[in-house]
Amino acid sequence: MTPGLIAKRVIVDRMALIQELLDDIRQLPLAERDRFFADRRNLWTAESCLRRCLEALLDIGRHILAKGFAAAVSEYKEVAGKLETFGALSREDAALLRLLAGYRNRLVYFYHEVSAEELYQICSSQLGDLETIIFAYRKWLSQHPEMLDETL
Repeated sequence: MTPGLIAKRVIVDRMALIQELLDDIRQLPLAERDRFFADRRNLWTAESCLRRCLEALLDIGRHILAKGFAAAVSEYKEVAGKLETFGALSREDAALLRLLAGYRNRLVYFYHEVSAEELYQICSSQLGDLETIIFAYRKWLSQHPEMLDETL
């Protein structure tokens, strides 16, 4: 594989999806624990939106690696380390993304172990972690405009 240009359209689309899903989570009654748990649909909405946010966040990283560096990964957990290796994420941000990838894997493969309370706690107090990685991506991309394909 040869490095090429990172498709800005892909990045923008995934970031818009993440924002939409985060907005959906934040519209849930997270400030009122009893109200949140009173309707089981809140739990399923939170889980689905959170999982999709994590997948989109990791897909952005995979796209940056594949297009910008011609680097392939076979698992989401590899994305963070490779982005750090290429200087696209700091050590701290890579560690956070690795943790988020692990949580995505728990939601997908060990869903039966994720408690409703755990999901509630994450959605009510830790969504900022996803925004931290989005900010890191945006910062890196703004510092490397020569790597972006601006065409539609």
